[in-house]
Amino acid sequence: MTVKFGVLGAGRIGQVHARAIASVPGATLVAVADAVEAAAQALQDQYGCEIRTIDEIREADDVDAVIICTPTDTHADLIEAFVKAGKAVFCEKPVDLDVARARQVIETVAAENGTLMVGFQRRFDPDFRALKAAIDEGRIGEVEMVTLTSRDPGAPPPAYIQSSGGIFRDMTIHDFDVARWLLGEEVETVIAQASVLTDPEIGKLGDYDSVNVILRTASGKQCTITNSRRATYGYDQRIEVHGSAGSISAMNHREANIEIATGDGYTKPPLLNFFMSRYTAAYAAEIAAFVEALRTGAPMPTTGLDGLRALELADAALQSAKTGQAVSLSAR
Repeated sequence: MTVKFGVLGAGRIGQVHARAIASVPGATLVAVADAVEAAAQALQDQYGCEIRTIDEIREADDVDAVIICTPTDTHADLIEAFVKAGKAVFCEKPVDLDVARARQVIETVAAENGTLMVGFQRRFDPDFRALKAAIDEGRIGEVEMVTLTSRDPGAPPPAYIQSSGGIFRDMTIHDFDVARWLLGEEVETVIAQASVLTDPEIGKLGDYDSVNVILRTASGKQCTITNSRRATYGYDQRIEVHGSAGSISAMNHREANIEIATGDGYTKPPLLNFFMSRYTAAYAAEIAAFVEALRTGAPMPTTGLDGLRALELADAALQSAKTGQAVSLSAR
């Protein structure tokens, strides 16, 4: 079975997913839609797909599934439209910036007996999957504390920040998903601190660029998340999980895994620059998992509910940062 894809949105993340489709056996890119003709043309030139409108892709008999890479405020409507058209849907996070609307989308997908996978590529990173497998095998005993470090090389442009929903819904949402995945329990309490340290313009837009979050489950397990929009040394992505019988870590990826020792000291190559290069394997594995689930009828590995839970944590973190108070998820 070959899954024939349409990609909606040919920007940066659309290009990443087009490359992922091309790398996955049993997947082929049939069509792309984008309001910017040059962006769609670039994908057509590289992968030989057709340029079509979104409506044409929705009605097409030769498209089995779509990957939604359009602006966030279009996700909910597109998910519903394509599920109703009988297409399997993979949507980049978030489902929507509004929790109530995200719930409505999940209900629509269920009512239509549709297929929805939400893009949280970090779960598919080979190192992070190996870390999770070791935890599941009991190698470090019971998980007690998780530490997630995610720092971007630089902030996105102002126009993106204005439409992104803010750092918690745009950036930390990935860490919220990884936290749930590694803790193995739902989060009960959220405490967050947020500041503007890298660029005053980000504050003028109503957002933050530097945040720390502590999550706590009902059993007392904890996760600490630290995010920054500025890491002068590269794309900083690390995990440490402490358990009752030991700990396990996943460290940063570099341009090459070497270390040079001279009379001047020890040096290593720089970190990979950003998510497009750091998570190349993860994006391919993510699409491969989507294709495999479609082929076998297995449940999607990351669902609309996962997207909803991460969004709920993002909202709770924003509330905590604004009020200075811990937020209980059960009280919301």
